[in-house]
Amino acid sequence: MTSPTDNLRIKGERLWDSLMEMAKVGPGLRGGNNRQTLTDADAEGRALFRRWCEAAGMTVAVDRMGTMFATRPGTDPDALPVYIGSHLDTQPTGGKFDGVLGVLAGLEVVRSLNDLGIRTRHPVVVTNWTNEEGARFAPAMLASGVFAGVHTLDWAYGRKDSEGKSFGDELARIGWVGEEEVGARKMHAYFEYHIEQGPILEAEDRQIGVVTHCQGLWWLEFTLTGKEAHTGSTPMALRVNAGLAMARIIEMVQRVAMDSQPDAVGGVGQVAFSPNSRNVLPGKVVFTVDIRSPDLAKLDGMRARIEAEAAEIAAALGVGCTVEAVGHFDPVTFDPTLVGRVRAAAERLGYSHRNIVSGAGHDACWTAKVAPSTMIMCPCVDGLSHNEDETITPDWAAAGADVLFHAVIETAEIVA
Repeated sequence: MTSPTDNLRIKGERLWDSLMEMAKVGPGLRGGNNRQTLTDADAEGRALFRRWCEAAGMTVAVDRMGTMFATRPGTDPDALPVYIGSHLDTQPTGGKFDGVLGVLAGLEVVRSLNDLGIRTRHPVVVTNWTNEEGARFAPAMLASGVFAGVHTLDWAYGRKDSEGKSFGDELARIGWVGEEEVGARKMHAYFEYHIEQGPILEAEDRQIGVVTHCQGLWWLEFTLTGKEAHTGSTPMALRVNAGLAMARIIEMVQRVAMDSQPDAVGGVGQVAFSPNSRNVLPGKVVFTVDIRSPDLAKLDGMRARIEAEAAEIAAALGVGCTVEAVGHFDPVTFDPTLVGRVRAAAERLGYSHRNIVSGAGHDACWTAKVAPSTMIMCPCVDGLSHNEDETITPDWAAAGADVLFHAVIETAEIVA
């Protein structure tokens, strides 16, 4: 059975133009973006997004975490909104598409509804979540975590960056503290469109990833305390070397992840030595272990083993060791009805697709705690992300946005 809407498409060229225009805000050093959360560049990107939303006839509201909600009204004042969301903030050396694609594809859905004169019973809300990346303020998905009741507002405001600046102060500094209570909104459904950030879709020549689950995650911040000493004149046997302890722990994390195959990953992406001098053994090393798995028992087992073995490694070297969990979410199963609508939309539109588990965390992981949620993915070249060389094609971007458009209008219910 076909519908008059089955052949409708978004305007792919307009979506791509918007992506390229947003990429001019907070440019990176070699073609990507550095638009970290609560920076001046973030404020500039937010202002551009607000102008575009208002030009599309939407009303923009902001909550106390700085999250932006742009609303296209529905015909039923009592119907809960259908949300489309992601984030505009980037990594320090981020690409032009991670997060941004999902926000601007949501805007394109609304623009296309306007072009086609389609009215929906449910309002449609496009959302820009604050601090999804967690690059500047840990943990990631901070604002959506407060929205879902996982974190308190005061705790989030107190998070500090590497320079000791607090989230709350920086949000106020850039002028994006809203008045709306965080989490007061209710959702009929939530959709998030994102690049895969992995190689599977491109390798299998699939246009659409139908996201069924998201891996769980632990971020474990280790602080190792040794003794600062001269690297040239301190005998090897008398060293209390926090750097050596870190190296052995990193190798151990690799071993634990490999022992936990399949469906498990682990690694270290952030390290800070103190005093970080060429000829001084570090007195202190802080680094973060990132472990993930879609299997909760496996994920928690990896954490327990890593913490136990790290303590043994440090003790053998006379190094102090403490650990703090600075980020966590359990594996997520997305709403089967919404997943089915995404899959059916891809099939109707003739796009090749496959089920996929997200290897990265997303705001949808937290919205799934409070509303039916799901995700759509498109390929990215070589699976590369969190890198200025991150690349997708205009056709990939448009295909996923087409699927998003159809899944959203089915959920928001077209009014004849």
